Amino acid sequence: MSVDQYKKEVGMMNLEKLIESRQSVSNKVFPVSDKELLSRFEQLYTGAVNDVLREFCLLNQALPNRIIPLREYQTVAGFAFTVKSAPNSMISGEMEYRTKMLGELHEDAFVIWDTSKDEKATLWGGVMTATAKGLKVKAACIDGGIRDTHQILEANFPVFYKYRTSNGSLGRCLITHYQITLQIGDVTIKPGDILLGDIDGVLAVPRDIAYEVLIRAEEIKENEKKIFGWVHEGQTIHQITEQGGYF
Repeated sequence: MSVDQYKKEVGMMNLEKLIESRQSVSNKVFPVSDKELLSRFEQLYTGAVNDVLREFCLLNQALPNRIIPLREYQTVAGFAFTVKSAPNSMISGEMEYRTKMLGELHEDAFVIWDTSKDEKATLWGGVMTATAKGLKVKAACIDGGIRDTHQILEANFPVFYKYRTSNGSLGRCLITHYQITLQIGDVTIKPGDILLGDIDGVLAVPRDIAYEVLIRAEEIKENEKKIFGWVHEGQTIHQITEQGGYF
């Protein structure tokens, strides 16, 4: 009896499609260079891009509002570099694994870190900031704690975070995975997706539709310029809506 026949006979679950959906990573190549794509996204803002994602029937792309910007940032965009850690009292192997992870961190990455709901430790601080900045990483989003806040601010490196505490990570948590699919709140983030962060938080754009989303968001930005112009001219709400404006 073949393996497939055995599965059919014993009623084993067919998980291939679920595995493909959850674990596959897109290698989509864009019509423009990666740097141009990110640069153009950085001319936008998360609200406009989020509205476009709604047009694509994607309503759960904004990271939970517990994650806030350390400063009132203009838009920063990068390619998702995913990291997952979990509370753990063990220490052995942590620094070796972290070193391996940092060795794969790349230019234009936007680090996104799932701490498995840790509430006691920090996963990002001054040394991590200096390292990331040296590698030309764009930003970091930590669904957990940060520390060495003065050093982060002095480095002028965009960080989004949940809380601050002086507690370090060693002896409190371990990095378990990196460059895997993450689920933070209702948002699924895969390596290579586009992440945008600004004063209103962090937004994930699936890589496969990123260019189409960009084009549409740029259209919305131009439309809003017209609407703001009509408002400044003193046109009435009726006049503005008659011309296709909205509020």
